[in-house]
Amino acid sequence: MKICNMKDLEKALQPVMLGMVDQLTEQVYETLNYFLQEYYNSYDPKSYSRQFDFLQSAVKVEPKIKGNKVTASVFIDTDYMDNYYNATGSQVAQWANQGLHGGLNTGSNTPHVWDDTMKTTIENGELLNLAIDYLKSKGFSVRN
Repeated sequence: MKICNMKDLEKALQPVMLGMVDQLTEQVYETLNYFLQEYYNSYDPKSYSRQFDFLQSAVKVEPKIKGNKVTASVFIDTDYMDNYYNATGSQVAQWANQGLHGGLNTGSNTPHVWDDTMKTTIENGELLNLAIDYLKSKGFSVRN
């Protein structure tokens, strides 16, 4: 492909950016699911049966091109969790991010689901390193 202007460059880079964003999104999604599982593992309720809706609430939206950007999303679908007694899905997710089960501190080693996901992917530089490695694997020279 001959690149004569910025539009040509954008078009040439789109497949690389789609692949990179897909890989980064998958890493966040896998990490979120890890912490959701750890959240479930940290407490064994005696007074109710789990529905496992929160465990299955992680959503990954595939990368899309929007203008000259590639975007994707990973989130907890709080609307999916509509069968909790006296709590909304949003409240359950907020409690889980505070290390609480049903709003209670159970004294267990409960992860803070979303915050721990962000610490383990973004704040520690993991996603940046994955992006750099991905670009290098596609033949780009990247300085960090």
